Amino acid sequence: MNLKVNFGKSFLPLDVPDKNILNIITPRNIAIEDEKKVIEEALSHPLNSVKLSEFVAAAKNILLIVNDGFRNTPTAKILDAIFFEIRTKIYKILVATGTHRVPTDKELRIILGKYYEFLEDRTVSHDAKDEREMFYLGVTSFGTEVYVNNLAMKADKILVIGSVEPHYFAGFTGGRKSFLPGIAAYETIEQNHNLALNENAKTFALSGNPIHEDMDEALGKINKDIFSIQTVLDDHNNIAAVFAGNIHDSFQKAAEQCKEIYAYKIDELADIVVAVVKSPLDKNLYQAHKGIENGKLALKKDGIIILVAECPEGIGNDNFYRLLSSCSTPKEVLAKVKENYVLGYHKSAKIAELCDSAQIWALTEMKPEDLEKIFIKPVFSLQDAIEKALEIKGKDAKIILLEDSGVTVPVL
Repeated sequence: MNLKVNFGKSFLPLDVPDKNILNIITPRNIAIEDEKKVIEEALSHPLNSVKLSEFVAAAKNILLIVNDGFRNTPTAKILDAIFFEIRTKIYKILVATGTHRVPTDKELRIILGKYYEFLEDRTVSHDAKDEREMFYLGVTSFGTEVYVNNLAMKADKILVIGSVEPHYFAGFTGGRKSFLPGIAAYETIEQNHNLALNENAKTFALSGNPIHEDMDEALGKINKDIFSIQTVLDDHNNIAAVFAGNIHDSFQKAAEQCKEIYAYKIDELADIVVAVVKSPLDKNLYQAHKGIENGKLALKKDGIIILVAECPEGIGNDNFYRLLSSCSTPKEVLAKVKENYVLGYHKSAKIAELCDSAQIWALTEMKPEDLEKIFIKPVFSLQDAIEKALEIKGKDAKIILLEDSGVTVPVL
C-alpha cells in the first residue's frame, strides 16, 4: 500500500505491504456547510446563560481570554460573529499561554485575524512566572494554591473562546483549561500537573480525574460572570460544533461532541504504531509527546512506536529534558519524579513508563543525540524505520497508522 504521511508542511512517501496494515486511523470528518450559521445558532441558544448581547450590555468592562498558537482554536472566526457586539466593552485581551512561550507576532495575527490592528494595543500574553501580575484566590481541596493573572480580577465580566480536543491527562482541553493552566501562575500549574501521575488522569476522563476536578475547583474560585464559547474542530481544522453560554455546560457538550469525532474503536492492538503529529502540536517534542500518549493506546506490549513530528523548536521544556537526560535508566527517572516533582516531570515519567514495555523511535528534525539521551531512538527515514521494525517484530507484524495522533484516540 502506497501512503503519504504528513511531516511538517510536506508529505513523506511510505510503502507498506497490505498484509501488515491493521488500521489507518484519522479523525472523522464532520461536514458543516455553513460555519457562520453554526456559530450564530450557538450564540442564539446559549446553554444555561443569558444571550451574549445581554451579557455584554450588563458589563462595564470585559476581559477576553483566547488561546495561544499551540491550539487551532478558530478565534478569528468567532470574532467575526461577535466583534461588533463586544468591541466597546473589551478592555483587555489575555492570551492564555499557561507555561508556553509568548506567541510570535505572526501567531497573534492568525489568532486575532483582521482584528489584530484594532486589538493589538489591548492584547497581553500571560506570563506564568511574573509573580507581580498574580492574584491569590485560595487553596483547592487537592492542595493547589490558586494564583491567576490579576487582569481576570480587574474585569467586570470574562468572555472566553476555547476549543475542546482530547487531552491525555486532563481528559479534554478547553473550558476550565483556559484558566488553569491558561492564566494561572507557574506554581499553581506545577501543583495541578503533579496530579497527572494519578492513574485516573487520562484521556476522555472527567469524573474522578483529579486534574480536571482540581482545575474545575480553581475556576470556581474566580467568582466572575463568565460567558464561554467552546468550539470543536474536525481533522481539517474546520468547525464541527460550537457551544456557548455557561462555561461548564458549554464545555461538557463540546467534550461529548469531541469524543464522537476523535475516539476511534479498534479491535486489536498493533505490533508497530506510527504516531503522526500535525501542526501546531509538532512544534516541539514536549507538545508532540501527546502523540506518543495516544499512540501507545494502540500498541502491544514490547511493541515499537514511531513518532513522526517535525519539532522545529526542539525539546520545548528544559525540566522535561533535563531529568530524562540526567538519568541512566527509565527506573531512575521514575524514582526522581516520585522524590521531587517539578513541572514537566509528568511527561518524563510517561516516557520512562512506556520504555518499560515498548521501544520509542522518532523521526524529527532534532539532533539525534538529543533524542538518544532521553531513551528515544532517532530514525532518519520513515520507510527505513518501518522496514527495520518489521524485521524486529516479524514479517507478519501488524501496523496501525495514527494520522493525527496528537488528538486521535484509539479505544480498544
